[in-house]
Amino acid sequence: MTEWTLGIIGGSGLEALDEIENARWTKLKSPWGEPSDELLMGNIGPVGLAFLPRHGRGHRLGPSEINARANIDALKRAGCTDIVSISAVGSLREDLPPGHFTVIDQFIDRTYKREKSFFGSGMVAHVSMADPVCARLSRLCLGAAQAAGAETSLGATYLAMEGPQFSSRAESNLYRQWGCDVIGMTAMPEAKLAREAELPYALIGMVTDYDCWRGGEEVQVAAVIAQLMANSDRARTLVLELARSLPAQRSPSPIDTVLDAAVVTSREARAPDLLAKLDAIYARADRAGS
Repeated sequence: MTEWTLGIIGGSGLEALDEIENARWTKLKSPWGEPSDELLMGNIGPVGLAFLPRHGRGHRLGPSEINARANIDALKRAGCTDIVSISAVGSLREDLPPGHFTVIDQFIDRTYKREKSFFGSGMVAHVSMADPVCARLSRLCLGAAQAAGAETSLGATYLAMEGPQFSSRAESNLYRQWGCDVIGMTAMPEAKLAREAELPYALIGMVTDYDCWRGGEEVQVAAVIAQLMANSDRARTLVLELARSLPAQRSPSPIDTVLDAAVVTSREARAPDLLAKLDAIYARADRAGS
């Protein structure tokens, strides 16, 4: 086996990966609550994989109901070294049509009902989100998407909205004025929590629609689902191509040790109950004396 274990978070239209070898659904407990589903664990060749359907099998969970802390914690406990998120998005640009894949590099977080940190009272930490994705992993995802036959671009700003309703026209046009490229409901706080868990994170947005800014169009669920199904085969091939493209040796990433400079609470003031919940997230940094 290689030194990589990929955590794959599948969004709408991607609830399983038949390509995983030695596949087994595994239930992992998290002190942060229930993950969206069991993890489908196995490998693709020498690369370990842990697949998690973000909305649960059968799409049981709405965007505000997803327990992102439990999901990221479970992937950390499963031994993942890196996380790739595959997500449906609406386009806010004419040149990002339905069927296009884009590798996200920035976010604007407009969610407000979700727990956004593993840390808090009794254990305070501040991680940088200036560059919220892993550039190395994002480039690898770009190559894998292109090898899968998807028209793909690198670099886009993702507007994370609360949902579950789609945008009003006024909101859609406002987000375009802000310079956003795509819109979705699930990448936040997922990306923030991955950073706190010291897991390099990349997000591939699969465009399903033009949102509602364009020519008086409305987002129609039936059309979105149809495009999701059209995208899903390429998304599965993307994961295969990504696993095959990884170098045998995983060189260290600065994200692997981000907590070394993030925790500000002195050791004697740290809350034991919170430390216990952080046993997977903070274990490496704790051993390092941070």
